[in-house]
Amino acid sequence: MQHTTKKYRHNHLLHALLESSLNDLDKEFIFSARDSKSISYLEFFNSVEQLSAALIEAGIAPGDRIAAQVPKSVEALELYLASILAGAVFLPLNTAYTVEEVVYFLTDAEPLIFVCDSNRQDEMTAATKASGVRHLWTLSENGQGSLSEAKNDQKPGFEGITRSSTDLAAILYTSGTTGRSKGAMLSHAALVSNATTLCNYWHFGKQDRLIHALPIFHTHGLFVATNCVLMSSSSMIFLNRFEVDGIIKHMPDATVLMGVPTFYQRLLNHPDLSRASKSMRLFISGSAPLLEDTHLQWLENTGHAILERYGMTETNMNTSNPYSGERRAGTVGFALPGIRVIVADPQTGDSIPKGETGSIEVYGENLFSGYWRMPEKTAEEFRENGLFITGDLGRFDEDGYLHIVGRSKDLIISGGYNIYPKEIESLIDKIEGVAESAVIGVRHADLGEAVIAIVVVKSGQILNEATILAALSEKLARFKQPRRVEITDELPRNTMGKIQKNELRTRYNEILYS
Repeated sequence: MQHTTKKYRHNHLLHALLESSLNDLDKEFIFSARDSKSISYLEFFNSVEQLSAALIEAGIAPGDRIAAQVPKSVEALELYLASILAGAVFLPLNTAYTVEEVVYFLTDAEPLIFVCDSNRQDEMTAATKASGVRHLWTLSENGQGSLSEAKNDQKPGFEGITRSSTDLAAILYTSGTTGRSKGAMLSHAALVSNATTLCNYWHFGKQDRLIHALPIFHTHGLFVATNCVLMSSSSMIFLNRFEVDGIIKHMPDATVLMGVPTFYQRLLNHPDLSRASKSMRLFISGSAPLLEDTHLQWLENTGHAILERYGMTETNMNTSNPYSGERRAGTVGFALPGIRVIVADPQTGDSIPKGETGSIEVYGENLFSGYWRMPEKTAEEFRENGLFITGDLGRFDEDGYLHIVGRSKDLIISGGYNIYPKEIESLIDKIEGVAESAVIGVRHADLGEAVIAIVVVKSGQILNEATILAALSEKLARFKQPRRVEITDELPRNTMGKIQKNELRTRYNEILYS
């Protein structure tokens, strides 16, 4: 079968991602570590076409949402691209979310189809009924399930649904410090723009082979890693999960690794790191701050300076340390081409001088289209001039490198995952005997930050750490659950009665790490 991207010419995102592969479709796209199988671009996109046809047969119309909470697999990656080809909006969900959390996302986004882990079908059946989802399909880590069965009933050749640059490609739910999660709407144009910029800036080419060990339910693994490979017609070694031994094993056959700081901290402990990394071209880190010590140890062990960049769900990537030139430890580099990044006075939005700390604000084609069904919240986060207020605080040094110095909304980033304290505090405050609580992030050598809950118990009541953690275990994804619970008599407050979390962070960082 003659397979060309002309078939996808009316689908903005897919056409852009596959254009460079037009004359090389027999080239390897994925080496699946799960079953030691090499999959070509042609083979992969034949499967994508089959799955797209199955989605259409199930009733998917342009703009409909397809939600997925499934283990990482090649088939799960097919679902992302098949959803785009079918004209739908892809909605990936963290695999750690509980049923209670999933119900919220399904109710808010109203997907037509929800694909869940085959092992969770029974509990998710109730979730889909509660949220009004029409179809529940399954997909297991080994690629089996009703989703694959539906795909296998179809033939390749589906040409796709027309989608323009402004149409939505995905909704990714992101965290805040108040209220529930917000659905960041990402257009075809935003994803194309960022993938194009990153491929050029990071010198991605056909010869590259990326080790893909990231989850595919958030921006880093789904869009940054996958879209860069597709747009450059390169290939990837696809690991279903992060494993130190697995990465070391495949490193001699790869050129690029994308990871979170936890990856690099754990890889540093492997005795074969120096040998395995000799053929590597580039190591990229993001999703959380990289410790300067990790940066320096990595350079000493491998001869490579890790390239740290800065992005978020709403913006994709904003800045990067340079490919050629000094990759300065403790910074996230410079604004990417075509993207404006300023440090502003939080009140006025006016740029402030280098060296001063202020609000990091961003403008460019990489920006999201707003929060799903939250126009008021969207309006709050944008300046009149179109700059997006990231909620992060930073400063430019004298050489123009951007330093991230804090988060204005107390967001916790643990192991690369965003965690907002308000959700956890609300659950703790409902526990019988709790007067109030505050949740903070404290330094953690492996995760970057660890979640700590400080709890005030009502007079006459007796509560301990074990009781509180047990009450949270079934209501929160594991990565959100506090690592420690500290019982205290009172929480520090300012004259306006607001809890002083900065004081709590200082206090407990000293207590736990002094």
